[in-house]
Amino acid sequence: MAIALALLSSALWGTADFLGGLHSRKRKAMAVVAGSQLAGLIVVSVAAVVVGAYRAPLGWIPWSVGAGLIGALGLVAFYAALAAGTMGVVSPIAALGVAVPVAAGFLQGETPSTLQLVGIVVALAGAVATSGPELSGAGGATSVLLALFAGLCFGTVFTAIDYGAESSAVMTMVGMRFSSVTAFALVALAAGSIAGIGRPDLVPLTVIGVFDVGANLSYAVASTLGYVSVVSVLSSLYPVGTVLWARAVLHERLRRVQVAGIAVTILGVAVISAG
Repeated sequence: MAIALALLSSALWGTADFLGGLHSRKRKAMAVVAGSQLAGLIVVSVAAVVVGAYRAPLGWIPWSVGAGLIGALGLVAFYAALAAGTMGVVSPIAALGVAVPVAAGFLQGETPSTLQLVGIVVALAGAVATSGPELSGAGGATSVLLALFAGLCFGTVFTAIDYGAESSAVMTMVGMRFSSVTAFALVALAAGSIAGIGRPDLVPLTVIGVFDVGANLSYAVASTLGYVSVVSVLSSLYPVGTVLWARAVLHERLRRVQVAGIAVTILGVAVISAG
């Protein structure tokens, strides 16, 4: 179940990232983040009431607030990188942030099997190889640096979610979205960066927000069922989804090494599952 949920979160993140990057080409990245985060907050708050998650112990609060603020900052950097560069470059670079929760898992004493460790290395290599020679794509150093910063933020969020989910996965999502929405609403209003957001943006921003919070929740639950060093890697394979969406919709070219990278990623997932 942990593996299935981790892969589900990866698929949801890959789609949300593609849609977020695409919409950031029309609107400011901060406005896209603020709007989608608000939609996610509404959805997960309703879910918390329905399932009675608000009765959970309060240990999730500090972790969720920290994850919300750091994650929102990472999303702004990530969407800006996606808008400035080639999606097939930015997404795999950001995925390298998974090194943070993997290291945290090992420090906590997690001991994945040898086969799972091999699968982790293979899967990550495949995700990075998905970018292939597209590293010479549009955007230059700026998009790469933004993607690296976003990856560090995402890796930190993975770790915080794992700790918060020990008290309540759903309430961790509520706290994350509440803190990020509050922060970005204030910043966006002060900067005037919500200008141009109107009724036509409501549906795409809602879809992005629902997919993003769904991915976070799937990962949170998965982290309570299996090793975070394993599920975080599986959840970080979203570049494959982003690249495939970019290929299907934007007709970004997939070169041989990228196709090979996708195949290697799938192999890595199979090896982890077998372990």
